[in-house]
Amino acid sequence: MLRELRIQGLGVIDDALLELSSGLNVVTGETGAGKTMVVQGLGLLFGGRSDAALVRSTADRAAVEGLLELPSEHPALIRALDAGADVDNGDLILARTVAGSGRSRAHVGGRSVPVGVLAELGEHLVAVHGQADQWRLQRPEQHRVMLDDFGGRPVATARTSYSVAYDAWTAARAELALLTDHARERAQRLEMLTAALETIERVDPQSGEDDDLAAEAQRLIHADGLREGAQVAHDAIVGNEDLPDGAYVGELLARARHALSSVVEHDDALAAIDARLRELTILVADVGADLASYLADLDVDPGRLEHVQQRRAELTGLLRTYGESIEDVLQWSRAAAAESAELAGSDDRIQLLTTQVGELDAAVATAAAALTKARTAAARKLEKAVTGELAYLAMGSASPKVQVTTDPGHRTPHGVDEVEILLAANAGAPARTVAKAASGGELSRVMLALEVVSSSGGVPTFVFDEVDAGVGGAAALDIGARLRALAQNAQVIVVTHLAQVAAYADRHLVVHKSSDGHITASGVSAVEDEARLSELARMLGGNDSATAREHARELLQDAQRKTL
Repeated sequence: MLRELRIQGLGVIDDALLELSSGLNVVTGETGAGKTMVVQGLGLLFGGRSDAALVRSTADRAAVEGLLELPSEHPALIRALDAGADVDNGDLILARTVAGSGRSRAHVGGRSVPVGVLAELGEHLVAVHGQADQWRLQRPEQHRVMLDDFGGRPVATARTSYSVAYDAWTAARAELALLTDHARERAQRLEMLTAALETIERVDPQSGEDDDLAAEAQRLIHADGLREGAQVAHDAIVGNEDLPDGAYVGELLARARHALSSVVEHDDALAAIDARLRELTILVADVGADLASYLADLDVDPGRLEHVQQRRAELTGLLRTYGESIEDVLQWSRAAAAESAELAGSDDRIQLLTTQVGELDAAVATAAAALTKARTAAARKLEKAVTGELAYLAMGSASPKVQVTTDPGHRTPHGVDEVEILLAANAGAPARTVAKAASGGELSRVMLALEVVSSSGGVPTFVFDEVDAGVGGAAALDIGARLRALAQNAQVIVVTHLAQVAAYADRHLVVHKSSDGHITASGVSAVEDEARLSELARMLGGNDSATAREHARELLQDAQRKTL
């Protein structure tokens, strides 16, 4: 709901703060005080068209700021957060300024936004029913929304069934069209994948194989050098019978141990050194044996090197096309195999989808017919309910008609129906679209009747400007009672000049103007108790006489009794 509205520099209003409450808020004041500027301010706040002519002559700009309290799941709050707004515990601040040059700026939660964002939020937050502002009637889809809201559970259940069938039908049709339209591209893709998989299968790469082959190639290329080096090392450690004069490590170690063998028993230190020589002898023998084994295993087959080089070339060919490593190639192969299987099964999928589309087509038609039936039944009830309401709103001769037109071949997410609310303004007059069949004040009353009977709760704030234009007496009391009834489920803001309407208010705001002889300015104040009686008396009789105050008191008490 809208908690506060501040207007500065707009028309005759210099600076006004409207502290609003839940329920019914009325705005009254003398003719020319600036009541309409309140509605103009709301229009600007929710993305209406700006006009530099509205900027007060003594101000360089007009500014409107609104503080709203919204539940966390409210779509307007979600949209504001998407726009980058700062929100404090559900409190959202909207602002709009219009400079004297005509330049307009909009802010949502402290963040500068396009004016269109304010308009988007406004559609979730407020329904303005003024003399020239009936957007809910000007948009054909809103007629359907209003009927669906009024239709309650039967329409909602039928709509849910239709939506489920429609979504499944459109999804199946889209997939079928995609598969059918891209048959050639799919065949080409399958052929390419099949050829690639056959190549990879023929090469049959193994994980880590490229690294192993690279190491083996290095050994084979340097086989002669490796053999020569290992042989020299082997001879230096264990000796070579073909080189009898050469000294080797094993022999030298044997000499050293023999020299110590006869004296180690006389000195523990020398015995420890002898023990280390024994360990060294064993280690040298192990190294010699390993060198001999290495020399025996060293492959010098030239054919093996050719095989390794050829294998590495095959793997390089795969790496050039399918990945930077063998793991990448194997991963690509697995993904390609899965895609190939899906593509190969597309023909079966097309056949299955064709069958499903046929079955879902019938299901959508059945659900659409059920939805049309539910809407048609709701339309008759809505006509009857609105007719009853209009009788209390000085429009007893008006006859509403809710027309449901069906086109089974034009399926939309909302069904196959077009809904239009028509109105015959007088008995015997042809029914015309309601936005063209009634005057501004009558349109406001028609909307009041529609909002009262639908009571959807989809919009948290309703604004009515001059809903009581052209009526008075008992009809005005009925209008006040209907506004009060609507305010049981939503916040209602009404600009009125009738005390019979203002008497039903939960909060009464008065626009008053003052002048210093040179400049006239208007402000807004809330009135209660005696101040409220004075305002009601002025509205009834044009003055604050004792008789008028007594009349106002009776009016107020009567409204309170009816409210209870």
